[in-house]
Amino acid sequence: MITVASEVMAILCLADDLTDLKERLGKIIIGYTYDDRPVTAKALKADGAMTVLLKEAMKPNLVQTLENTPCLMHGGPFANIAHGCNSIKATKLALKLADYVISEAGFGADLGAEKFFNIKCRYGHLKPDAVVLVATVRALKYNGGVAKTALAAENLEALGKGIVNLEKHIENIQKFGAPVVVAINAFHTDTQNEIQYIQERCTALGVKCAVSEVFAKGGEGGTELAHKVVNVLDTDPSRFEVLYNERLSVKDKIDVIVTEIYGGEGATYTSAAEKAIKRLELLGYDKLPICMAKTQYSLSDNPSLLGRPEGFTVTVREINLSAGAGFIVVLIGHVMTMPGLSKEPTAEKIDIDENGKITGLF
Repeated sequence: MITVASEVMAILCLADDLTDLKERLGKIIIGYTYDDRPVTAKALKADGAMTVLLKEAMKPNLVQTLENTPCLMHGGPFANIAHGCNSIKATKLALKLADYVISEAGFGADLGAEKFFNIKCRYGHLKPDAVVLVATVRALKYNGGVAKTALAAENLEALGKGIVNLEKHIENIQKFGAPVVVAINAFHTDTQNEIQYIQERCTALGVKCAVSEVFAKGGEGGTELAHKVVNVLDTDPSRFEVLYNERLSVKDKIDVIVTEIYGGEGATYTSAAEKAIKRLELLGYDKLPICMAKTQYSLSDNPSLLGRPEGFTVTVREINLSAGAGFIVVLIGHVMTMPGLSKEPTAEKIDIDENGKITGLF
């Protein structure tokens, strides 16, 4: 398992303080006895040493942007195979220091946002006031069937087909009661017609939309977006609530996510997954939030189903317990918890000459 998907990473990001960190680390299940009772890190008397190793890591890391804006970089669980949020400790620290705090929840709103709301906000007792949903012309055209090699060309027809993906993400966020602002992350290949098309569709949905040119212009390129976000915060109060009660059964919680967030009809389970659920119920670990691990390329568990697929079911292949983190990891489809590496390693392109000049890093 890649480090960013590990239970220790999740614990670091969800722990309130050193005491909570030690308790969570102690709850990690490392195996089972012959009579199927869980063996924890605390039972091995390893929780103290583990906490010592992470003592300094618990402190949020302060960095700054190129324009000297403070940024707390702390924790890094991937949202497609982990819970995808920075640490609760960093977020709460930021809330004490600033009038506005922006927290990223990676990948699509079906992954990062869903886990931010249902896991991080649940454990951190956080109530977000608004959500900035980032979209690109290129991604929406890709969801409309355009090949990656042809995304630079204007294609309003494909944009019209793919924008249903954005509309579904908007709907998903609104189900949590949080107001939405769409940020169009601008590329130099975007045309005015394409940008205007997205803006008009957002207006029709009653959602504010702004073009973000931060990549090209720095902070100046985000002024329009910032003004619209502040306006929404001042005029549209959040009615945030989590999507499901963690006391529901494991299958019921999975069904809520699949039907409400993904837009599917339900889930089928492998024999291994069924067995895992029975063990969770027997040991009393079934009343925990769900952390779904799936492809980031589709709302379904099939990366080839683009746009806004309907009528599908997902296959629950495997279920793992992260008792210390406090959630149940559900693997659907063919998602892997190790990253796929390229066929040609970047290292093969890196070299150095007799003068010490390095090439191939970028």
